[in-house]
Amino acid sequence: MTSGPGLRWLDRLEENLIAFLMGLATLVIFVAVVHRYSLSHLGGMVVWARDAGYPDLSETLRAIYFWLLSVRLTWAQELCIFLFVWMAKFGAAYGVRTGIHVGVDILVNRLSPEWRRRMVLFGLFCGAGFTAFVGWLGARLVAHLFHSGQVSAVLEAPMWLVYLCLPLGSFLMCFRFLQVAAHFAKTGDLPHHDPASEVMTDEART
Repeated sequence: MTSGPGLRWLDRLEENLIAFLMGLATLVIFVAVVHRYSLSHLGGMVVWARDAGYPDLSETLRAIYFWLLSVRLTWAQELCIFLFVWMAKFGAAYGVRTGIHVGVDILVNRLSPEWRRRMVLFGLFCGAGFTAFVGWLGARLVAHLFHSGQVSAVLEAPMWLVYLCLPLGSFLMCFRFLQVAAHFAKTGDLPHHDPASEVMTDEART
C-alpha cells in the first residue's frame, strides 16, 4: 500500500532511512571483519618473511601491522547494535504499511464479511493503541535520559539519541496502523506482500 500524494515523501523517507541504516551497518561490519582478519594474517606474514630471509619485507609488513593495530574499531559492535535497533523500529512501521508482518488469519477469513471487517478493524486499532502506548513510554524514557546525561559505554553517544528510535518508530508504526485501517474501511483491501510478484516484476524489468 502506498500513501497518497501528500504523504509519499514519508514513504520515501522511511524506505531511504531503512536502506541507509542497513547499508551503514553492513559497511561497518565488513570493515571490522576485514580489519580483524588482516591483523591475524599480517602477523603470520611478518613471521614468514623474517624466517624466509626477507628482512625488508618483514619490516614493511611489520609497519603495516602496527599501523592497523593503532586503528581502533572497538566501537563497531556497539554502533551496529544501535543501527540494527533503529532499523528494526522503522522496519516494523514499514512492515505494517506493506503487509509483510506474519499474521494468522485463518479464523478471521472464515467469518462473514461484516464480522471479518469488524475483527480486522479491531485488530488494527489494537495495534495502533499498543504502539501509541509504547511510543509514549519511549518519549518519557528519552526525556529522562536527556536530563540524566547518560552516554553509551564505548562510543559515548548520548543515550537519549540512541533511544529516540523508540518514540519515533512507535508513533510512525501507530500512524501506519491507522493509515491501513482507514484504507481498509474505505476499500476493504489490506496491504499484501507477495514475493512472487516482485520476482516477476524484476524479471520483466530485465
